[in-house]
Amino acid sequence: MHALDILGDPVRRKILEELVDGEKTSGELVTVISKEFGITQPAVSHQLRVLREHAFTTVRPDAQRRIYSLNADRLLEVQDWLVPFSRIWDQKLMALETEIGRGKTRRKKGRR
Repeated sequence: MHALDILGDPVRRKILEELVDGEKTSGELVTVISKEFGITQPAVSHQLRVLREHAFTTVRPDAQRRIYSLNADRLLEVQDWLVPFSRIWDQKLMALETEIGRGKTRRKKGRR
């Protein structure tokens, strides 16, 4: 399954967003996700399993708890997929830079 297929689900995206700043227990994730999406603990656990099976997250046991962390390397597939589209952004950013430069030039000429 392609990385974008996994990221297409808003619940899975939110889980990854929660893990950006560091590890969280499955309980912490269930609390946040259940509150925001109104889904049950088994539904959140299913999404955690999908992320783990597709290597977006890693999990380690800590006594009775499960600690999840983000596997940022897996997101490189998404970044690689987006590279061809960056030409569109690059063109728009270059055009913006040109317009900003023109505005500065006009202001300088208007002050003289």
